[in-house]
Amino acid sequence: MTEKFVAREKSRAFALRVVRSCQYLQGRKREYVLSKQLLRSGTAIGALVREAEYAESRPDFVHKMHMALKEANETDYWIDLLSDAGYFAPEAGQSLRVDCRELLRILIAIIKTTKSQR
Repeated sequence: MTEKFVAREKSRAFALRVVRSCQYLQGRKREYVLSKQLLRSGTAIGALVREAEYAESRPDFVHKMHMALKEANETDYWIDLLSDAGYFAPEAGQSLRVDCRELLRILIAIIKTTKSQR
């Protein structure tokens, strides 16, 4: 399985986790502002990975993956903030954090590999 396929599948699965987490935050915790930030950035990762599949060129592909990487980094921030503020149970926050950081590593590897190819 190629890294690009892994990124597609994992980013989509992660987006679904983020959607469900935001439903929980809004429904049970009545948290609306930070959860919307998490929802926006957490679902953007997969959308950008999918967009990169039809990039016009290698530089365009790398650019879109960089954008996905930035969104993943922002998502990691929101997860940390919501966890530290007590909105997530420690295990739930840690589980989301692990998945997000795995996506960060995958995206970094794709970008490095693509840049090194000539």
